[in-house]
Amino acid sequence: MSGELYRDTGVVLRTYKLRESDRIVVFHTAENGKVRAVAKGVRKTKSKFGARLEPMSHVRLLLYRGRELDIVSQAEAVEPLSPMLSSLDRASQGLAAIEAVDQLSLEREPNPQLYRMLVGVLRTIATTPSTLNVAAFYWKLLANEGMRPELDRCVRCGETEPETPLVAFDLNEGGVLCRSCRSGQAISPGALEVMREILGGRLVTALAREESPTTHEVASLATRALEFHIERRLKAVAMFETH
Repeated sequence: MSGELYRDTGVVLRTYKLRESDRIVVFHTAENGKVRAVAKGVRKTKSKFGARLEPMSHVRLLLYRGRELDIVSQAEAVEPLSPMLSSLDRASQGLAAIEAVDQLSLEREPNPQLYRMLVGVLRTIATTPSTLNVAAFYWKLLANEGMRPELDRCVRCGETEPETPLVAFDLNEGGVLCRSCRSGQAISPGALEVMREILGGRLVTALAREESPTTHEVASLATRALEFHIERRLKAVAMFETH
């Protein structure tokens, strides 16, 4: 119902300019899913919103519901954005996380689990440097979307390790394959173990791993799997993979 004031908490996914001093801000909120709202005067030096509506900001909001675009009436920071901007690595990981959520979040479709996952990964990025932060988030997003990959048996013949080594991963098939059924791309035993850690309740163990060819393999495959699901290339990932 348009015209009402409502409160919510959300993360800024992106912003773009509107007229001379306004900006459209896209949030993923706890209770209302993706919300697009106008922040009036936000580009002025003396804006009442200050820097609280920048991408990755976690904010408490008072919004005026409009027909197409809502209006931001108040915005208060839940936690400071500064840790996310303290290094290029943190910032690029955070941008990769919010872009993925932007692709998966639906307009005014509540998805509180997605909100909790996003807040969680941003807090992890801010406090715990790991080369696998984004990859782990992508695999967990896919699992949350009902696209959890099969990692313990061949998706075609059902054979399991150790009798039958699982040597390939096929995005179309949705998991690993044995040598006889192999298609897609090769996967190393190390990468398979890390993916099992991420999706099997041992995330802390996975995130403690040092950067290596194995972690790069897991990250590359996570990006490809998410891009396969959303059917488009992720811009932020391409940016931080080349810096």
